[in-house]
Amino acid sequence: MINDNDVIETLDELETFLRLVENGGLGLENVTGVALATNNSDGRPFIAVLDDKHQLLLGRYVTSEVYENGKDMVRYGTKKPH
Repeated sequence: MINDNDVIETLDELETFLRLVENGGLGLENVTGVALATNNSDGRPFIAVLDDKHQLLLGRYVTSEVYENGKDMVRYGTKKPH
């Protein structure tokens, strides 16, 4: 499920979203990963929260800037506060 109205527009928003996923703050069950992807029908970039069968649990569209510059954050996780 991707909500068109919830677009992640900055890297700070992406970090907040990833922390919510990592900490269970979105109430999703069976989360095993996140990925940046593009929609097959229109090419819009989005972040996908996936379960253990690689099924989409939740998605949020992201801007092109976030898609290009947020790849390492998605791949390696957010910086943990000390």
